Amino acid sequence: MSVHDIDKARSTYETFMGSLKWIVPVLAIITLFVVMLIAP
Repeated sequence: MSVHDIDKARSTYETFMGSLKWIVPVLAIITLFVVMLIAP
Protein backbone atom coordinates (compact mmCIF):
# COMPACT_ATOMS: atom_id res chain seq x y z
CA MET A 1 0.00 0.00 0.00
CA SER A 2 1.25 3.42 -0.84
CA VAL A 3 1.16 6.35 1.55
CA HIS A 4 -1.56 7.97 -0.56
CA ASP A 5 -3.90 5.01 -0.01
CA ILE A 6 -3.38 5.16 3.75
CA ASP A 7 -4.11 8.90 3.82
CA LYS A 8 -7.29 8.37 1.82
CA ALA A 9 -8.39 5.52 4.11
CA ARG A 10 -7.70 7.61 7.21
CA SER A 11 -9.71 10.50 5.78
CA THR A 12 -12.64 8.22 4.98
CA TYR A 13 -12.51 6.69 8.46
CA GLU A 14 -12.40 10.09 10.17
CA THR A 15 -15.36 11.31 8.10
CA PHE A 16 -17.32 8.17 8.95
CA MET A 17 -16.60 8.42 12.68
CA GLY A 18 -17.43 12.13 12.69
CA SER A 19 -20.79 11.39 11.09
CA LEU A 20 -21.41 8.53 13.50
CA LYS A 21 -20.99 10.89 16.48
CA TRP A 22 -24.05 12.81 15.23
CA ILE A 23 -26.10 9.98 13.78
CA VAL A 24 -26.17 7.72 16.87
CA PRO A 25 -27.59 10.32 19.31
CA VAL A 26 -30.14 11.50 16.73
CA LEU A 27 -31.33 7.93 16.16
CA ALA A 28 -31.51 7.38 19.92
CA ILE A 29 -33.72 10.46 20.34
CA ILE A 30 -35.98 9.41 17.46
CA THR A 31 -36.26 5.90 18.91
CA LEU A 32 -37.09 7.26 22.37
CA PHE A 33 -39.75 9.53 20.85
CA VAL A 34 -41.37 6.65 18.96
CA VAL A 35 -41.32 4.41 22.04
CA MET A 36 -42.97 7.15 24.08
CA LEU A 37 -45.70 7.47 21.43
CA ILE A 38 -46.35 3.73 21.40
CA ALA A 39 -46.19 3.15 25.17
CA PRO A 40 -49.47 3.73 27.01
